[in-house]
Amino acid sequence: MTKNITLPLNDKTIEGLKAGDSLMLSGVLYVARDAAHKRMVEALDKGKSLPFNIKGQTVYYMGPSPAPPGKVIGSAGPTTSSRMDVYTPRLLATGLKGMIGKGVRSKEVRDALRKYKAVYLAAVGGVGALLSKTIVKSEVIAYPELGPEAILRIEVKDFPATVINDIYGGDLYVEGKKKYGR
Repeated sequence: MTKNITLPLNDKTIEGLKAGDSLMLSGVLYVARDAAHKRMVEALDKGKSLPFNIKGQTVYYMGPSPAPPGKVIGSAGPTTSSRMDVYTPRLLATGLKGMIGKGVRSKEVRDALRKYKAVYLAAVGGVGALLSKTIVKSEVIAYPELGPEAILRIEVKDFPATVINDIYGGDLYVEGKKKYGR
């Protein structure tokens, strides 16, 4: 069964999510990768505000490609999440509630997800052109000098994602290995 989720996330919604749940997300996502994460944590370390209100928000680790004529965005597939692990616990402590990417997360991130009541979701890699069709609006909101690593605010409609890590310690990657491993 697929759950339709309207963003931003809140504790009640997160409490109802379990590793393995299929989701269709609609609402606002923020796109940020390594360089933007580094700048955001540096800003927090200096007591500065972030370029968007992170409380309750979901960040998509995406490597966007330029928009072809008549399109909102080009290919919009997920990038490897572990590259953001060093920054993630700090952003979760600041109020981030969800992340979307691909690949496993560190123990520190998984522990922080439980502590701060947040979830890690995966989008299917290799289907960036299809995922881009769920993006109805895209705009650069911070760090434009970073080019494809600038922070974007995107609006999505029925963006498919799967819960990988939930607030209960569930981990779809671990559970899948146990279920299908030999």
